[in-house]
Amino acid sequence: MTTPPPRPMAMDPLHITEFASDRYFTKFHQQQERQQRQHASASGSNQTPAVVTGAPRSSSPPGPVPPTAFGAQFYNLPTELQVQIIASMPLADILQLRLSSRNMHAMVMANESPIVRHHLQHNIPAYAKRLFPPDFSRLNFSYLCGIWHRLHVAAKLSSFICQWVTKEIFLRTTETQKLEFAPQNERMRRRLIPLLFTIFHFFETYRARHLQYIIDHNGKGLRFTPYTINPIEADIMKTYDDRTLLQVHQVFPLVIASFCRRLRPPSYVGRFEKSIRGYLKDKPADDVHVAALCIGGLRQVERFWEIKGYNIRRNAVDVWYNSVTKAPAESTPKPRRALIGLSRKMSSLAISADSALPPANGINPASDAVNMERGSMDDATWERCNNLIFNTSLADGMPMQKLPHDQLRLLLSDLPVLQQLWLVTAEALILERKIVSKQADIRRNAQVMLELIREDGFAEEDEWWYGHGAHDSLKAPLDSIDEESLESSLA
Repeated sequence: MTTPPPRPMAMDPLHITEFASDRYFTKFHQQQERQQRQHASASGSNQTPAVVTGAPRSSSPPGPVPPTAFGAQFYNLPTELQVQIIASMPLADILQLRLSSRNMHAMVMANESPIVRHHLQHNIPAYAKRLFPPDFSRLNFSYLCGIWHRLHVAAKLSSFICQWVTKEIFLRTTETQKLEFAPQNERMRRRLIPLLFTIFHFFETYRARHLQYIIDHNGKGLRFTPYTINPIEADIMKTYDDRTLLQVHQVFPLVIASFCRRLRPPSYVGRFEKSIRGYLKDKPADDVHVAALCIGGLRQVERFWEIKGYNIRRNAVDVWYNSVTKAPAESTPKPRRALIGLSRKMSSLAISADSALPPANGINPASDAVNMERGSMDDATWERCNNLIFNTSLADGMPMQKLPHDQLRLLLSDLPVLQQLWLVTAEALILERKIVSKQADIRRNAQVMLELIREDGFAEEDEWWYGHGAHDSLKAPLDSIDEESLESSLA
């Protein structure tokens, strides 16, 4: 009979109980002595009195030791080594490992802070920590999953924009031309990821501060406030350094133009040819684009972008916009009709009398309804599952979740103009902070494209964006994390 694995326990941070330290060897020797005592007691209880004979002892070597299960070997390791092994795994694997067993779930959640600290030091780029600084007093998986969610959206959207630029601007349409242009495409994709991450931060922060601004001003937003520079945009852009603000400002028109082009029909021809080709709907209004950016954020933009087929994509835009602008209809259950003459309507007096009676056999109909909603689980099982899964940091959800309808109504009535979004405020701050000497020094259009595909300057850019001596794993590849497992964990 194998001994049960020891219960997982919370450990000190890894920088205190590191490998090969004095405390590590102390715990290691204690673990070895405990195992030897357990083995000696188990073997002593199973021995039977042997008869001493004069037969000589056999000189043959002992038989092979039966193999031990991997789970038992892992749980026999010191807690510090267990956490180091788990922390070195990718985030998606850690989230799945958390669901493998109760012991593993308790192990991962009890050592949540050291695991997140390890990922912050080794797997999170410097620009992400500058925009979303961690609170080291309470590190949790919600913060880490939120960072990886934003990185994943920026990486996917960067690939989509690069594909569009390669085809529509650089006119590389054939497979041979795309293969020849692949190095430039990869350089452009790598340079766009930190900039798109910053734009994600801008729209996420803008939505939160815009809503708070309307609430603080008694429901009156920016349309009732005279200004020359958008105060909310200016407050957000003040948190960006000069280099980040200038580079994001230079690529921002490219991001907006590619998104607007994605929601237009694939052909620029007239209405007659559009109807022949099956493009039945025109492009959406500018208010729809602004709502998708300022309310849905880059995550909603990426969702629209990855839908193939113009008609399907255009219908998805209409469905999302209607869900934002219109209040959800309350569904009232229809009364069940019985056959005429075969049923008898119960009077209201009898119903009130029945409701006043005490519950028979101690069963409350209200509690039965709650148990049916919970899936016929008793209170102990429901409480145990609730503590195991839902009462964790992952219950906070993903960034930029859907807002309640009353908050959406406040934002929709005070959205900015698409042509003035970011551009006016950013250009004024760039000139005010003297990032460039004159307005003509800001790169535009073709200059931005050449800057994105140039060969030199990667070493200095990587040191700035990703930190000194950053590993290639920090460059946020497209498949850096399994999006389905992340969203299911945050849901």
